[in-house]
Amino acid sequence: MCGTVIGVLVLIVEDDDRIAEPLVTGLRREGLDAERCATGQAGLDRIAAAGSPFPDVVLLDLRLPDMDGLEVCRQIRAEHDVPIIIVTARGEEVDRVLGLELGADDYVVKPFGFRELLARVRAVTRRSQPRGAPTGSVVQIGPLVVDRRTRRVTVADEPVVLTPKEFDVLALLADDPDAVWSRTQILEEVWDPHWYGPTKTLDVHVATLRKKLGHPEWIETVRGVGFRLHVDGDA
Repeated sequence: MCGTVIGVLVLIVEDDDRIAEPLVTGLRREGLDAERCATGQAGLDRIAAAGSPFPDVVLLDLRLPDMDGLEVCRQIRAEHDVPIIIVTARGEEVDRVLGLELGADDYVVKPFGFRELLARVRAVTRRSQPRGAPTGSVVQIGPLVVDRRTRRVTVADEPVVLTPKEFDVLALLADDPDAVWSRTQILEEVWDPHWYGPTKTLDVHVATLRKKLGHPEWIETVRGVGFRLHVDGDA
């Protein structure tokens, strides 16, 4: 069962009362609204529910009583671009990489510090919010169009569906095409100046971006430095 309060909404999909209840209390104390679902299917049903406030971020456990949290992540991402932070005791690299490949925006291993988790929630919600339309908010490089105002991407007029983090990485690279962005610069700009997670996160997002754009060669790896966007106008 899920319970809702009005405001910016964090949806917690977690079956352990010892973790979920203090987390709901802590988030509300910090000015965020929080709602908890105890099973994966309840979380999916809540997100799909018509007429209810849509979550601004999902905190997703992997060890749920009815289904694997990775499958929940996959199903959410297939339909929505809501930021997803996996919060789990499964800290193996294979789980981290798979979760990120399935579309999670961040990955936190239990036990976690509440302040760190709160910072990550605020970071993903802040970066996923559409901003005003500054001059040059639409960038076109050959067949690639990146629209910061609407957070939409097209390739040869065909829409490309990206997660919030994937969009932010691409938009950053598109700000200065052909310029080399270091891994540190990208992590600080797109994730957080005090990023705690593995740098493998960036590699996973770049790999997924290459697949979705349909032109893997557009995002070039500069060995020992980082990445650059080089779009072939004839693609």
